[in-house]
Amino acid sequence: MIKKFGVTIGGLQQKILNLVLVFILAIVGVFMAVSVLQSRYLTNVVNDANTEQKEAIKTVSGNTMRQVIDGSMTKSNALQSYIADDMFSDVKLNVTTLQSLAEELFAHKDSFDPYPAYLPDPANQGKLSAQVLCESGVNYEGSEYLGIAAHMSDMMIAMCDGADYLSNCFIGLADGTCLAVDAFAADKYDENGNILPFEVRKRTWYTGAAEAGGLCFSGVVEDTYTDKICVECSAPVYLDGELVAVVGSDLFLDSISDHFSKSSGTSSYVCIINNEGKVIYAPEGNGIFTVLTTDKADDLRKGDNKALADFVTEALSQQTGIKTVNLNGTDYYMTGAPMATVGWTIVSFIEKELTEQPTQLMTSQYDKINNNAAEKFRKSAASSQKTTLVMIAVILVLGSASALFVAGKIVRPIERMTKRMGAISDTDLAFEMENAYRTNDEIEVLAEAFAMLSKRTLDYIAQITRITAEKERIGAELKLATRIQADMLPNVFPAFPERSEFDIYASMTPAKEVGGDFYDFFFIDDDHLGLVMADVSGKGIPAALFMMMSKILVNNFAAMGGSPAQVLQQVNAQICKNNKEEMFVTVWLGVLEISTGKVTAANAGHEYPIIRNADGGFEIFKDKHGFVVGGMEGIRYKEYEFTLEKGGALFLYTDGVAEATNAQNELFGTERMLEALNAVPDADPKTLLGNMKNAINGFVGEAPQFDDLTMLCVKLL
Repeated sequence: MIKKFGVTIGGLQQKILNLVLVFILAIVGVFMAVSVLQSRYLTNVVNDANTEQKEAIKTVSGNTMRQVIDGSMTKSNALQSYIADDMFSDVKLNVTTLQSLAEELFAHKDSFDPYPAYLPDPANQGKLSAQVLCESGVNYEGSEYLGIAAHMSDMMIAMCDGADYLSNCFIGLADGTCLAVDAFAADKYDENGNILPFEVRKRTWYTGAAEAGGLCFSGVVEDTYTDKICVECSAPVYLDGELVAVVGSDLFLDSISDHFSKSSGTSSYVCIINNEGKVIYAPEGNGIFTVLTTDKADDLRKGDNKALADFVTEALSQQTGIKTVNLNGTDYYMTGAPMATVGWTIVSFIEKELTEQPTQLMTSQYDKINNNAAEKFRKSAASSQKTTLVMIAVILVLGSASALFVAGKIVRPIERMTKRMGAISDTDLAFEMENAYRTNDEIEVLAEAFAMLSKRTLDYIAQITRITAEKERIGAELKLATRIQADMLPNVFPAFPERSEFDIYASMTPAKEVGGDFYDFFFIDDDHLGLVMADVSGKGIPAALFMMMSKILVNNFAAMGGSPAQVLQQVNAQICKNNKEEMFVTVWLGVLEISTGKVTAANAGHEYPIIRNADGGFEIFKDKHGFVVGGMEGIRYKEYEFTLEKGGALFLYTDGVAEATNAQNELFGTERMLEALNAVPDADPKTLLGNMKNAINGFVGEAPQFDDLTMLCVKLL
């Protein structure tokens, strides 16, 4: 054995070194080969699986959505048809009952004394009453049958009072007189107090029943006294083969609308088409069908759109499955079911693109996830290769060093460690890892444990010092952040002292040092005032940062002149581009036209606005909510309009107002909100907000503030 450079050639040190090097090189070779093969195999498997899964998602999701739409819309529409037919059947039953009673009375008119019949009494306005009407030049007191028909007065009043869909009924006599039951007695007089003539025999319900010779339903007409549009049901009354009267009732379309809003079970629209192919009912904002009076409405069966004409023709005769009809360049799913009582049909329809959005969003998100995963995989693989090379080099060096020194340097590290441990004192707690302790056995583990313990002790002392300083710094920064956030919102009142047409006031009280709620108001032009109320998900600094970004985006896009719906769509698209934290914000955005009081608004998942008309009380306006901003790409928002009367007010707020919680975990709620507003409803906006804040403080008491409290009120003067 020869000793050179501190290494004994042929001795234990060389043998240990040779063994360690061979073992390390063998492990490295096997590891590298397996890693390369496995990486290639996994890459191919993932790529193939991604392609197959994407196609499967498209196929399964598309077929599933079509089946769901087909089943749910067809069944729901059939149920709507059944319920609507039952409604028309009730009206038909009531009219035929009046017809039978009138025929019986007139057939035995000699057996009855005339019953008193009176002209409309304005004092009965708003209350059901029987009233005598007549044509110009006709003396109702000389009517042969009016006194007999008057025996039906109480029964007709009871019928209207007890029926869900009847608000009036009538019997028009062939001599030009009429007995009507409704709640509009005062409307039958002109401004001079003279009773208005009523051309009985020219009314569509009279002529329609006379021509049909039996019960009939009219098209859409305007009611004489209310100007509401309605459908009339009437039936003739004959005596000895001669037409002596026509009985009937009006079915107002707002009653039909209430019926469908209560019974609708899908997200599709529902409309009614009569046997002449004309639309007699369609919900507002449906985008396709418009309700016009019979003389103005078109027969859809004779229109230029053959697909729609064929569908309407089929739907009037039998229940259809789901049909695809293109209208104005847009495909719609439609299904129809006829109503046996009147021969009309109920049609449900929904934009096809809306049903495909889940599939499109799903595949888009899937592609995004896969692309992100692939990029992370590539970066991770490259990083792993570098790390592996570094680890191999380190292992070779440490293995060689350990093999050389393990035999001769077991005792020296222990002695050195013992000496250093004996030198540790209150002022010197540092035990540092030295090369002398790196023996790759229990000695090194023990030394590392001492070093870690020493390091943790020193780190703990340093951490306590840093935490104290950091706490003071954070407190100062939070105070500054609170002032910055407050300065971001309009906070100088009166806001527009040069404008006398309106008064506005707003406030924001964050639950923490900074909050996620915000409000804003700004002039778009001299006659249009933008109003914003929003609530960011979450609390604290993240919500405050998101709030500032959202406020700036809304303000900038609104200043460009877009409608509220367009502004929300643009803000949503901008936020969704880089929303990795998946935060969102609810927004109510409106534009007030100061000269007319018209408000055009869109609601992205925010609380309902509260409106007060002049000389009235505050009431919740239940608008249609869209999806929250930042929640999903490609969302469309819909607008609506309402008019703010002179002297009226609009109150906007976030959920922290209604959800303020007291010590008993009770919510403040919308009822208490309305009570606070209506305590002094005609007060100026600042007073109204002060009353609301006082009411909340009185309710919450000593309980901690649960959420940000943000309110805004604008009043037209």
